[in-house]
Amino acid sequence: MSDEKNFPTMIIPAGTEIGVNERGQLSIRTPGNLVIQNSGSYSLIESSQGSVRIDPDVKVEAVSILAADSCFIAGELTAWKVKAQKITLEKGAQAYIMLQQSENLELDRSARLVGNFASDKELYLLLGRFSRELRQLPQELSPGGENGRDTFLPGETRAEEDPFVAPDGEDEPSPAVRQDTEETLDLVRIIFERELARADLMDPGRSALESLLEMVRDQRMEELEKSYSYLIAQVPEPSAELGRSRDMLARLFAT
Repeated sequence: MSDEKNFPTMIIPAGTEIGVNERGQLSIRTPGNLVIQNSGSYSLIESSQGSVRIDPDVKVEAVSILAADSCFIAGELTAWKVKAQKITLEKGAQAYIMLQQSENLELDRSARLVGNFASDKELYLLLGRFSRELRQLPQELSPGGENGRDTFLPGETRAEEDPFVAPDGEDEPSPAVRQDTEETLDLVRIIFERELARADLMDPGRSALESLLEMVRDQRMEELEKSYSYLIAQVPEPSAELGRSRDMLARLFAT
C-alpha cells in the first residue's frame, strides 16, 4: 500500500527485564547498551554491562539510572540518582541530578547540571542544616517574610543563637569541631522529629523524645549529655534510626 508506514523494529535482548510499578513508572534492566529515544517517567534505567544514553529532545524523569560504563545525556534528565563510571552532558543537555556517583564528569559548555550531591549523607546533612529555612519557605519567599519575621539565607544565623563561642572568646572550638557538632545535632533533631511523627508512639516514650528534642533545638549541651541515654531508653521498641541517634550523641560527647 502506498500509504503504508515503515516503523522501526524493537528488539528486547535476552536478559532484559521490563516492568511497571504502582505509580506507572517504567523499569528497564538490560545487560547491554540502552538508548532512550522516548520521553517518559521511569523508576529504574539500568545497563548492567554497558552504557545508557538519552537522545536529544528527549525528556526523562527517573528515580535511578545505573550504568556499568557511561551515562550520556543529550536531552533533558531529572533524576534522584545517577551512578556510572562516567557521566557526560552533551551540547544543549540539561540534567537535574540529586545524587551523582561517578569517577568522571564531562560537561559541554552549553550543558547545564543542577544538584550533583555525592551521597545520601551529604544531601541529608545539607537539608538537615537548613531544615528551618526549608519549613519556612512558603511564608518567606518575599523579603521580610510573613508577619514581619526576618528572612535568613542558608548559612546565616543570629549571633545570639551561636552557643559554641564563649562571650569572652576563650576556649573557642576549632571550625572543624564546631561543624561536626552542628551536623550531629541537625541529624539527631531530624531523627527525633520523625520519631515523634509516629502515631503509635505513646508516653513515656513520647514525653522523653519531646524533652530531648527541646534540648537539641535549644542546644542545652550539658543537660543533653546527662540525660540523652536515659530518655532514649524510655522509648519502647526504638527504631534503628533512634539507635543511631544515641550512638551519634555518644560519639559527640566522647570527644
